[in-house]
Amino acid sequence: MTGSEATPRQAAHSPEKGRGSGIALLVICSCQLMVVLDITIVNIALPHIQTSLGFSTENLSWVINAYTLTFGGLLLLGGRLGDILGRRRVFMFGVALFVFASLLGGLSQESWQLLAARSLQGVGGAIASPTALSLITTTFREGPARNRAFGVFAAVSAGGSAIGLLAGGVLVEWLDWRWIFFVNVPIGLLIVLATPRYIRESERHPGRFDIAGALTSTLGMVLLVYGFIRASQDGWSDAVTFGAFAAAVVLLALFIAIEARSRQPITPLWMFRDRNRAGTYGMMLSLAAAMFGMFFFLTLFVQNILGFSPLKAGLAFLPVSVIIAVGAGIASQLLPRWGPKPFMVVGSILAAAGLGWLTQTDVDSSYLGSILGPVLVFGLGMGMQFVSLTLMAVSGVAPKEAGAASGILNATQQVGGSLGLSILVTVFGTASRNEATDQVPKFLAEASPAQLAEFRRTGELPAGWGDQVLASGVSTAFIVAAVFAVVAALIALIVIQVRPSDIERLRGGAAMPGAGAGADAGEETAGGEAGAGTARSGSNPPDPDTPDGPAAER
Repeated sequence: MTGSEATPRQAAHSPEKGRGSGIALLVICSCQLMVVLDITIVNIALPHIQTSLGFSTENLSWVINAYTLTFGGLLLLGGRLGDILGRRRVFMFGVALFVFASLLGGLSQESWQLLAARSLQGVGGAIASPTALSLITTTFREGPARNRAFGVFAAVSAGGSAIGLLAGGVLVEWLDWRWIFFVNVPIGLLIVLATPRYIRESERHPGRFDIAGALTSTLGMVLLVYGFIRASQDGWSDAVTFGAFAAAVVLLALFIAIEARSRQPITPLWMFRDRNRAGTYGMMLSLAAAMFGMFFFLTLFVQNILGFSPLKAGLAFLPVSVIIAVGAGIASQLLPRWGPKPFMVVGSILAAAGLGWLTQTDVDSSYLGSILGPVLVFGLGMGMQFVSLTLMAVSGVAPKEAGAASGILNATQQVGGSLGLSILVTVFGTASRNEATDQVPKFLAEASPAQLAEFRRTGELPAGWGDQVLASGVSTAFIVAAVFAVVAALIALIVIQVRPSDIERLRGGAAMPGAGAGADAGEETAGGEAGAGTARSGSNPPDPDTPDGPAAER
């Protein structure tokens, strides 16, 4: 499918200024906040969703994965849509789709209905989020105004997680879990109504949609995640488990083949030729796997075992957001002196240490004695990582390529989180079943007649014995999460190489390619012109005679 050529009537207007541009920024950032906080706002509601719709603990992870897989898998394609069809038009469609899916999620009466709505939310978010960042470049003039706009956008993106935790706690405790979805409806409708008034349409560029790449990558990852979760319930010898893994391998191999031959791939494979950038993506994959797992299992632990209310659980996670900001601030200040590698190594080790500490949790643990310390250590390490990983992802590339490099990093975070969570759920399921085998005889020997009757009816162990099973599964999952962080540390030690000239650029001796002003890095969004396949690695340009050469460029 090919977009049409831009006409004079379709050409982008000059960037706005004044009060209108301020409202435009509010509209754009409101969309980003809505999309970002939806990842964390659902975490707090998980125990209530599980009870209401009858999810098993293993299948409950699909409430997270259904969103992050479609969001991460289609993120680059979403930005491409805006380039070809017009960013304002696509932005409005993405927000409207997100609103519609949120309404369906709140109205869900069956587990499959909620998962379908979450998948549709991910599609809407993947369309709206990268396009929102692109719209800043057509709304604000290059220079201080645009830099400030990018700063606000980044702050909203970073703060969305903390806001989601608090908002989720308030909505679930004071209203109902369904309101974590319903709240998006009025916000999204206001965004859709305000967009035509305050945001101008962008120029439309000719190009191609890599639909085959988007579908094979997303479906391949969905089947891979399904295979792990299915294995946790039915074992590795199950025919469906084996079939899911086999189909995933075929689809992902087909995806790589499509991207290698595509003239405008959704994922520019040449971005992985640089060892630092490839190592950065590997680190993000591992760290996101650990981080998603930590939030998922700790949410269940503090509400089901410690008995925290949803609001108290949201407040319990706030220190993580604060310490992440502290870690990011420390790294930002010291990066010009020491370079990013020390923070990548130390940050990964701190994350691993925090997760290792969490493996000691059991039914007798308390928040202050067993949870707060580890999550602060973990958060400090992750804060150091975010700045360093972003810098390494865009270093060594031309400004127009920064969008592709950072877009793949964002997609890697979402996909890595989903894949890691599915692996951790598999570990959790195995450990829980083993612990249940030990607990059932103890329960049968100590239970009252009423408890025995309830157990025969539901097949579930009551609190006390059931808490032992949950705590054992959670602590075992944290062991594997810590291994993920150790893998990231090893990548940082072995793969990442920072030259003295790189540190000199950080000190202002020269402009670091692709890491200059926010305006340059932001002009090409995740999946935008650079992300669409027109970007080229400055250090490893493709052969002009190959399908990925200059002829492929727009």
